[in-house]
Amino acid sequence: MGEMIRFNRPDGQQVGGYLAKPRAGVDGPGLVVIQEWWGLNDQIQGVADRFAEAGYTALVPDLYRGRKTAEAEEANHLMTSLDFGDAAGQDVRGAVQFLKQTCDRVGVTGFCMGGALTLLSVVNVPEVDAGVAWYGYPPLEYIDAGRIKVPLMAHWATQDAAFPIANVDALEEKLKAAGVGYEFHRYDAQHAFANETAVGENKLPITGYDADCAELAWTRTLAFFDKHLG
Repeated sequence: MGEMIRFNRPDGQQVGGYLAKPRAGVDGPGLVVIQEWWGLNDQIQGVADRFAEAGYTALVPDLYRGRKTAEAEEANHLMTSLDFGDAAGQDVRGAVQFLKQTCDRVGVTGFCMGGALTLLSVVNVPEVDAGVAWYGYPPLEYIDAGRIKVPLMAHWATQDAAFPIANVDALEEKLKAAGVGYEFHRYDAQHAFANETAVGENKLPITGYDADCAELAWTRTLAFFDKHLG
């Protein structure tokens, strides 16, 4: 459905990305979709395609510059080598600015590592209009909750060994104290419960696809973006 494109970062550098548009060919509200630690793979492209089928113009920035993997050890190396501040402030912001050329309102959503970058983006990207994070957060000291001025939703797994739910409680307290408009949902599931490839041999010990939780979270996400992005 989609195609690979190039777009500019605020600093003028170019970066690639996967762009999926609604079938009608019209530009709906924009969404920047942020990858898991695996890279810009078929699964995250499929998520963008699904948003496009729901009427959104979805762009996945290629944070790893063409690199992707199915091996956890390499994925961890790629993620830990990523400059998260640069990824949010330049790659994601550039993607938002690109979509704003044709879309009146643009949201950001991401999974795992992309969830953490979603939270950093609602802090550091002023053009963002709404955000939905999926089971991922950065070190909480990097979240200046007082700078979050847009509606925020997040989906968390209570059995998440990668991102412990106790820190979600601490994050919630930060958001409350800053008066942020947020909506948190907790699911009795493991990390990556919305990734349909986290099954069988592809399932890591800490991950597990849960179709019921995934569908509920997806429904909530679309309702949230429909409300705030129109």
